[in-house]
Amino acid sequence: MARKARIDAPGAVHHIIIRGIERRKIFRNDVDRNNFLDRLDEIITETKTKCFAWVLMTNHVHLLLRTGVAPIYKVMQRILTGYAGWFNKKYRRHGQLFQNRYKSILCEEGVYLKELIRYIHLNPIRAGMVEDMKRLDKYNWCGHTVILGKKQRKFQDVNYVLNMFDTKRNDARRKYRLFVKKGIDEGKRDDLTGGGLIRSSGGWDQVKMLRKAGIRLKGDERILGSSEFVLDVLKKSEERLKKKYELRSGNYDFEFVVKRVANLLEMKPEEVLSPGKQPQRVKARSLVCYFANRELGMTTVDISKRININQSAVSRLSVRGETMVKENEYRLIDEKSIKT
Repeated sequence: MARKARIDAPGAVHHIIIRGIERRKIFRNDVDRNNFLDRLDEIITETKTKCFAWVLMTNHVHLLLRTGVAPIYKVMQRILTGYAGWFNKKYRRHGQLFQNRYKSILCEEGVYLKELIRYIHLNPIRAGMVEDMKRLDKYNWCGHTVILGKKQRKFQDVNYVLNMFDTKRNDARRKYRLFVKKGIDEGKRDDLTGGGLIRSSGGWDQVKMLRKAGIRLKGDERILGSSEFVLDVLKKSEERLKKKYELRSGNYDFEFVVKRVANLLEMKPEEVLSPGKQPQRVKARSLVCYFANRELGMTTVDISKRININQSAVSRLSVRGETMVKENEYRLIDEKSIKT
């Protein structure tokens, strides 16, 4: 069965689970862990992605992220590709470090954000890596210590989390810690790692009871939330896919993007993709990367071949292009561009 496409949207909250291939270690020591965290600092900050919770285990990682100016898959691609390359070079190994596909579950924020923060930060206790809350409070490789103010990580949005508990900082930290502590007895929460209404409704038993009562629920393994939330997410995702299909089947191709960008920036089409670091040319390439990737659905690989730059450069330019689009209200298609 073909894998379902990832679902993303501006402002969406994702529970990301990254596992080592064949459950092998992805961190062998603290140097490895710090390298991974440095990458989170750089890329999450650069893409204005929000991180509410995180934990580094021996062979897997949990992240709770809100989409910023770059799609989550691009953020994760940069983090994982960069770290895997560094890790392989350091340990003189070859081949994959991570499982083929990290798990990404889009979550209904109002219902599950607190629960997910607690679940993620309790991983070290559930795994026996630390004994109790006192040890967890000092654990370096988990966002819990950052929320308590014992460590600092610029990529983690501490204020947003604390404001969910109280407006006063000390009271918020005390209430947050108590909330986390109460979750220890809950053990493993499969409903928070599998997604879909089937789990978020309380498991199969609850779903069966509802079905017997004639209540049909909508579920999707990529989504954690109420039936209404699942339906809304799927509808918007389908609309975005439909838009990309219509664009690509309506003679709106890469060449059209180049011409459109030339029109928007008052340049000649042949100047748009010309190499050089002049501000206007950088702006042009940024818009091309954004429109081609986000509107037409072209891959970063295809775009990199067309522009003759590497994939990471395409991703960075696409992020810059999105900012330009929002600030200037640029559109790939309007009445004027269709007549051109």
